[in-house]
Amino acid sequence: MKKRITLFLIITLCVTLTLLCCKNKSSENQNPSPVAEVEAYQSAFDSTAVDSFFDTYPLLKKYKSDVKQLYRKHQYHYVWFDKNGINEFAYLLYDKTNNLKDEGVETNVPYKEKFEAIHNNPAEKQKPNTETELLHSCLYFFYTMNVYEGLDSEKSKAVEWYIPRKRQSYISYLDSLLTNPSLINKEEKNLIGQYFLLKKALQQYRKTEKQGGWNPIPVDTTINSYKIGDSATAIAAIRQRLFLSNDLKNNSGSAVYDKELSKGIQNYKQRRGFLVNSIISKNLITDLNVPISERIKTIIINMERCRWVSSDIPKSKELIAINIPAFQLSYFKNQEVVLRSKVVVGKTMNKTVIFSAPMKYIVFSPYWNIPSSIKKNEILPGIAKNPNYLAEHNMEWNGNNIRQKPGPKNSLGLIKFLFPNSNDIYLHDTPSKSLFERETRAFSHGCIRLAKPKELAIEILKDDPEWTPEKIEEAMNSGKETWYTLKNKIPVYIGYFTAWVDNENQIHFYDDIYKRDEKLASLLFEK
Repeated sequence: MKKRITLFLIITLCVTLTLLCCKNKSSENQNPSPVAEVEAYQSAFDSTAVDSFFDTYPLLKKYKSDVKQLYRKHQYHYVWFDKNGINEFAYLLYDKTNNLKDEGVETNVPYKEKFEAIHNNPAEKQKPNTETELLHSCLYFFYTMNVYEGLDSEKSKAVEWYIPRKRQSYISYLDSLLTNPSLINKEEKNLIGQYFLLKKALQQYRKTEKQGGWNPIPVDTTINSYKIGDSATAIAAIRQRLFLSNDLKNNSGSAVYDKELSKGIQNYKQRRGFLVNSIISKNLITDLNVPISERIKTIIINMERCRWVSSDIPKSKELIAINIPAFQLSYFKNQEVVLRSKVVVGKTMNKTVIFSAPMKYIVFSPYWNIPSSIKKNEILPGIAKNPNYLAEHNMEWNGNNIRQKPGPKNSLGLIKFLFPNSNDIYLHDTPSKSLFERETRAFSHGCIRLAKPKELAIEILKDDPEWTPEKIEEAMNSGKETWYTLKNKIPVYIGYFTAWVDNENQIHFYDDIYKRDEKLASLLFEK
């Protein structure tokens, strides 16, 4: 009996072991372990290799901190290789850096020949290699910082750009690109829309340049200007020039100045910020003769400025933007322009500063508190020559300071808009309305004069039932200074763009009134 029980237990144990083995084999077949694949394609490399890599490639040292941060996050695992070798995004990144000129980036890829050797040699692209890995990480930071960020903030300040710049995390962005490489072709997250409009214009202008560009228009020194009905060889050349820049839809080749050409002239003048009329002056011909290469350079310079503008700014619920070279203010609500106004900006000796600040107050019927520099250089010498100077200019002493009383002759006009800042710049009305009819409007001491101040106040206070247009008009003409604190602060951005594409995809070029393009060009195109 005892022998039978022992035999039964042995048989039972064997059957149980057999079943367990079969179950384990079945589980292995149904759920193969991923460990082998992870070890083969996502294994970590020696962290000490990073320092030695940058000793070998010193031109990439500026990316060392970002590279180390990237691999600490990924625990020093390979990110540019998968089971098939170099991954899809590495190929796409290499292709993008070979076409940096499309992005308006005039710089050479460091160690370009090394990348060419890797991507042109199939054997180099198969197995994970630490050097290849680190090279591609540096290439990624090279691309993102040149295309998305541009010159560092210290260099942008050197060209007098004081709008705060947003530093983006390109390390987190890389994780998204590795998952979905096509995102790199949808860069709206990193750049404002104007950048892409300028990029398209750059492609068009380079295409025209490749086809020969435009020839110089002959200037007849005996003729001051052409008008409709005139005939000259230059007229045919002007027609061809305007056709090439899409200001004319058709080129008849006629040497007679007709209405069709007049429309092209007016369109060109409008794009250049000139007074719009049909007169073809010598100065206009000189402007038409600016080489296409110079226009291309201007587009590239302004693409760079777009990199300095946070992509969050255009998404603001409300926004007031002033473009100094265009002498124009635009007021946006929910990304739509609700008001445009001509402006007068600072003259060359009193440049309007490029910066941003939130608008907090509207002041109706304001005093003008004379700045100390104007008091010293203009008012006090005036008083010395004429004892009645203050009375004649509706001014008075206010302690040790001088101020101009409210009223229609006040230099600030009937209203001002304050966004407190260290530059003491603000928006205001002016009694000198004729200045807005000038082609170039750089006449102020630095503040910005508005052609439509009342309209701006009405639009800002549109949703406040207590401030009807009639009440605004009354407050402006009351002769008593009244302050109003805005319920919602409005961000004000004063920028400097000499090339800008409008909603109709027409590119506008504006004169570089403060010669800031020249400074920026010296940094972008330095050899």
